[in-house]
Amino acid sequence: MGLFKKKSHSITALSASEIPNYSALAALTLNAINDGVILIDEGGIIIFANPAAATMLGYGSPTNVIGLNYQTVLRFETTDGERVVPEQSRLAQAIQTGQQFDTREYVLISAQSERKAAISLTMIPTGGPRSNKIITFRDITKELEKEEDQNEFISTASHEMRTPVASIEGYLGLALNPQTATIDERAKQYLEAAHAASQHLGHLFKDLLDVTKLDDGRLKLHLVPVEMIATVCEMADVHEKEIAKKHLKYSFGTTGPITNDKQINQLVYAAVDLGMLREVLDNLIENAIKYTPEGGEIWVNARGDGDKVLINVTDTGIGISPDDAAHVFQKFYRVDNSQTRQIGGTGLGLYLVKQRVEAMGGRVWVESAFGDGSTFFVSLPRLSDAEYKRRLLAYQNEQTIQAFADTPGTKPRVTTSMVSVPLHGETAGVATVHMTAAQATPSAVTAQAAQAQTAQVQMQQAQTQPVQTAQAQVQPQTQPMAQQTMQAQQVVPSQPTGNANDLTQGLTIPRNN
Repeated sequence: MGLFKKKSHSITALSASEIPNYSALAALTLNAINDGVILIDEGGIIIFANPAAATMLGYGSPTNVIGLNYQTVLRFETTDGERVVPEQSRLAQAIQTGQQFDTREYVLISAQSERKAAISLTMIPTGGPRSNKIITFRDITKELEKEEDQNEFISTASHEMRTPVASIEGYLGLALNPQTATIDERAKQYLEAAHAASQHLGHLFKDLLDVTKLDDGRLKLHLVPVEMIATVCEMADVHEKEIAKKHLKYSFGTTGPITNDKQINQLVYAAVDLGMLREVLDNLIENAIKYTPEGGEIWVNARGDGDKVLINVTDTGIGISPDDAAHVFQKFYRVDNSQTRQIGGTGLGLYLVKQRVEAMGGRVWVESAFGDGSTFFVSLPRLSDAEYKRRLLAYQNEQTIQAFADTPGTKPRVTTSMVSVPLHGETAGVATVHMTAAQATPSAVTAQAAQAQTAQVQMQQAQTQPVQTAQAQVQPQTQPMAQQTMQAQQVVPSQPTGNANDLTQGLTIPRNN
């Protein structure tokens, strides 16, 4: 048998100084690769470029690039086709701070032919902020096309498979329902296993569809300003029955100060996509339920943390080892040990959590030790009180205007507000207009949209048309022309009263001739 024994060879790594002609070999390697590589000094001047970089930039030879500022030759636009201002690019910010940087969100524009190529861009500092920087870029156009084809196939296949799987799950559910079918215990066990498997397939296809939508940017954000503690509490409390069914203890609590035996809760605001936030919390809490043995505890919390909103989902479950914790947010990754093999999953849940949180401008991480439970943290940008109110008003106006446009024939109620508008031409002066606003039923729109729309129409009429004496009383006004101001009376939606077309009732316009 010794004839077939392999000989072992020990390989010793050599340092750069020990390799003969190291500089020549390094230069040969850089000249041979297809990735663009440039080296810039502290002032942003290019001091080295390989042939691939010069070709991709449209300068032909590296000698035509050396000595130029990198912002002159590296021209980008976003994947949406918007030009990127060189001084405001993420690359420029990374170079200024000296932080390593990489992205796939830029398209490189060639200087000569205006040829555009999607690239993977990386910046690596050789030292501190004032050190030289290495910038590399690689054409990933074909790679993205292949990914798009793969995503399209997965999306189509998942969509087509969801319908038959849903039918199978539905019929199995009917078979298990004692009101629709009578089966013996053995058949019931078989059907329950098949029903659970069909549910697993349904979750898998849903996750695959969500992954493809997130990866190719088809899942659009709809940010809504909300008070986070109440929102997170409401979304988490939905799982109370499921938690109690497994005999787990559940609590939701903040870390506000305690005064006179009363806890003062924070008011914490953020702009989030409510659908995405719900999916994130559902996944994290469902994982906590699955991986926590009976008798354990689950604690959910939300609080302000400086300029961030910090959410945590903590359990006393089986925990995650440090090696696995570094990979749990990767696509299709599942922790493999004797305690997790019996628990089903798609391997996509935490990947989707990470993608959704990052889409909302936040980040997610886990702190855990095997056998000692886990805490998953979600950090999101926090809004100040003033910013929250501003965004909330804008959101409400957007919603009411959209509802007004989508609901024709609504009978509004007439409400009143006062507006001062400048008049031009022969009737120059200032008109103080007691405006009327249409308010629709609560199911259609609120008063704000109709009030704003009516106010705009009446101001235009006051500026461009003579005032009819049958509808208004004109009184002298000696005050100088004032800047246009509006004090709109805010009202609460109620049942409709009055005529939708009677919007001029009570209109009084004093005017300075």
